[in-house]
Amino acid sequence: MSARPVRPRLHLHRGIVVTSALWFDPSLLGEREARGRVLATWTPGTAVFAIAGGFLLRLPRVQPVNCATAPGLPLTLEDGVLLSAPLSATERAQLAPPPGSIVLVRAGRAEVFSAEPSRRLDVAEWLDVSEWSTVTVKGLGAPPRPIKVLEPVATPARSLFGGVPPASPEAEAVRARMEGRPVPQALQKVQAASVGASASLWDRLRAWWRAERGTPATAQKVASATPASATPAPGASSSALGRLKAWLQRALAPRVSSTAEAIPQLPSGAPAKAQVREQRPGAPSLLSRMFGFLRQSLFPASAASSQPALPPPSSPPPPRGPGLVSRLSEWLLRNTPLGPLLGQRKAEYVQRLFEMFEKGNLDEALRHAIPLGAEKLTEQARIALGLPGPRESLAIQTRRGGGAAIFGGGQEIYSALKERYRAAFKRLEREGRIDEAAFVLTELLGAHEEAVSFLEKHERLRLAAELAEGRGLAPGLVVRQWLLARDIRRAVAIARRSGAFPDAVLRLERTHPSEARTLRLLWAETLAEAGDYLRAAVVVWPLEDAHPLARAWLEQGATVGGVSGARALARLMLAFPDAFASAQASALALLEDESHPRAAERLAFAEVLATEQRSEPRTLLVGPAVRALLRDRAAGHTRIDASFLTRLLRDVGDGTLRADLPTFADPRPRNWAEEQGAALLHERIAATEAGPYPIHDAVALSSQRILLALGEGGVRLIRSDGTRVAHFDVPAFWLVPSVHEDRVLALAPRGELKHISVIEPGPRRARHWCDAKVDAFAPSYDGNLWFLAEADTVMAVDALATDGLRALWRVSQVGGVVVALEADADSLRFATFGREPQLWTYALPGGPTLRSRAERRHGDGLPMVVVDEKTARVERVDGFLVSPPWSLTSMRTGEGHQVELSAKGGPARARFLFEGEARVRARFCAGELLIFDTTGRLLRVDLREGAARRIPVQ
Repeated sequence: MSARPVRPRLHLHRGIVVTSALWFDPSLLGEREARGRVLATWTPGTAVFAIAGGFLLRLPRVQPVNCATAPGLPLTLEDGVLLSAPLSATERAQLAPPPGSIVLVRAGRAEVFSAEPSRRLDVAEWLDVSEWSTVTVKGLGAPPRPIKVLEPVATPARSLFGGVPPASPEAEAVRARMEGRPVPQALQKVQAASVGASASLWDRLRAWWRAERGTPATAQKVASATPASATPAPGASSSALGRLKAWLQRALAPRVSSTAEAIPQLPSGAPAKAQVREQRPGAPSLLSRMFGFLRQSLFPASAASSQPALPPPSSPPPPRGPGLVSRLSEWLLRNTPLGPLLGQRKAEYVQRLFEMFEKGNLDEALRHAIPLGAEKLTEQARIALGLPGPRESLAIQTRRGGGAAIFGGGQEIYSALKERYRAAFKRLEREGRIDEAAFVLTELLGAHEEAVSFLEKHERLRLAAELAEGRGLAPGLVVRQWLLARDIRRAVAIARRSGAFPDAVLRLERTHPSEARTLRLLWAETLAEAGDYLRAAVVVWPLEDAHPLARAWLEQGATVGGVSGARALARLMLAFPDAFASAQASALALLEDESHPRAAERLAFAEVLATEQRSEPRTLLVGPAVRALLRDRAAGHTRIDASFLTRLLRDVGDGTLRADLPTFADPRPRNWAEEQGAALLHERIAATEAGPYPIHDAVALSSQRILLALGEGGVRLIRSDGTRVAHFDVPAFWLVPSVHEDRVLALAPRGELKHISVIEPGPRRARHWCDAKVDAFAPSYDGNLWFLAEADTVMAVDALATDGLRALWRVSQVGGVVVALEADADSLRFATFGREPQLWTYALPGGPTLRSRAERRHGDGLPMVVVDEKTARVERVDGFLVSPPWSLTSMRTGEGHQVELSAKGGPARARFLFEGEARVRARFCAGELLIFDTTGRLLRVDLREGAARRIPVQ
């Protein structure tokens, strides 16, 4: 304020003026009347401040007002200053009001006030709602239907292979132990009844306790062959104490290599019996040291004589031995009654299996056959000490010495069984028993791909498809088999979920060209429906009779606009010369445009020209394209180098154009993130810069266009200067854009549900899609699949479905409520909130595959959450965003919300202060950053150039 009071000649505006604000004086109107007028004038986007003892209402947009009938004192905006009266140049010079201030003329004197953020009022507090109660709203319509799910196909059951007999109870028990599962009680009873009549488990334990081995019959033979001198003295082994001492002596004494374990006798022609292989000792475990201490205490002489010599200093350290549980299991098998019993039972079981194959009794052999899969044994399966248990040594212990540790001769028995299974397969094939032969391949030999090929060869196409999917084979093979089985819908769904279209087409082209053509067309149609028109045309181009379809897609892609539209336009004009005339006007309008927003489109158009071969349409377009690029480069709109222009002009016959090219050094592309010592970019956005509409979300599109979610006010598409391009009358609080920019999903809350709409910016259309319960969702999608979460279930929903949500993949019970989720072309990540908050990561190529599951840590890139103490609800904290190499933090300060932008964890590169109470949100979009709030303020930051620009929404 000036030192001397300024008394203007005019004290207020008269007539009709373009008003930017109104001031209400409670001393004249009364407090209640003043507040009532403010509330009556208030509209969304209005800001109210406490100024000079009254209320200043800043209108969302300027409007003409008759001063005689205005509800308050009108103020006009002149050079950034709000004036309640027209001031002369001299009067204004005496006041010297700073930009953003307010000048009020009261009692003949002009005074200057500041609209500080702390003076802003929340008019909602003026409404007395103390007697109101909150009621949970619920839609009056029918609840949404459950989300349909493409259920996975389970591994084909044994019953699907015609002619294969059911497995015997003993074989089922073997399988349970091989998979590390407890044997069901019913199977245990049946198995116990099937054990030899002369050798019950109790008899075997009692025989072992009497120092006998094997069955009671074999124990009698051992006892009769024992010399009389070896009979223990009375009182030594006849008592329990003596027997315990003898057992400890045998267990703790130094182990001597022996081949006394039971090995089944292989039939003639089988591989030789297993030989005991020398094994390098592992590092002593805690259990080994404990037994060593006991051995040294009880038997010092033997312990001393059995001490191994230390390795020389130059020898490498011994390899790491098995785990503690494995060593304990091995010790129990070697030094307790279970070891001999298991060995004997396994030997008998395998011996009977060999006899069944030798006698040609294939039905009975298949009932008792042991699967020879390629999976590794789990720790639980290794210590499964039940009976019979041959799988522990035969399943996959195919590495040298793997099977001998538990069952002697494991490798040789494995090979022998494999030979018997292969011979059985050939015999079944000769006899025409196709399903049984396929069962041997997949279930017993683990040759799943061979089994699929075998079933396809014999026209068992559906079973082949079920086997390929159930066994988790390559997605391309699965898609191929379902297409051959004539289940086209499932084939396309799996191909879309896994991205296996290219692999499946290549597999089919080698053997089934007609089906390959069908799948290629379905692939191209899926891409076109997802908005990737250019790639759809490329995919279908090898089919000559499908060129009209490719042309229609390119024409549709050209109407989308933006960078992708410019590429589609160039491809259309080069691929179809007859379309050149109709599209020439659009191309020349693009190339002759000099505006900065369309520079990216002109560069994309030229990039397509540079990759194409010489043709008449290309020659006609190269000249205007080069001139447009040079003009954009001189204006600083784009960066090109001489090599690019050389490629563009390589086939142009006009030498004058090449000769007239200016010489310029290749520009070094600026990368603001890599610049060292760059100046801090700082912007302060005043509260008085509030726009007319609340901005809940924003998405940057190509050609400098921006899509704004205005809540219940709909969705607005604007240019870089804030002018409106189109308005879509659908509610939107969140926007989910497709990477192809041809459509955007708009979400709005409706109680526990979300109202989801689809917006098409190109043709300017919007439609309602569905209402569904969505708790978390990916902020963008590829036009094909959209990842979302409901409670503790994550789904990949079909974005092309028209009758509501349909999931092509899902994972349930992830250990907590999913609170944040993001996905790109390579991976899916989501965070859960529960007893142990976790971060899940899935790889997407080839179908979602779990890669990691770890404890959540701050800075993992996904929003964190907190629990509201009043409502006990989980709420996201959007104060930290990551988009490598950039990270953004937002914090509340005394003046408003401060946003800091950093690159690669270094110091701040930019700092933006949004005055006021409104919470600030942000979104990274393809090299740009949008920062916005519900007061209508919008800031656009170019992350390549390091420039920020305010966008006034109109």
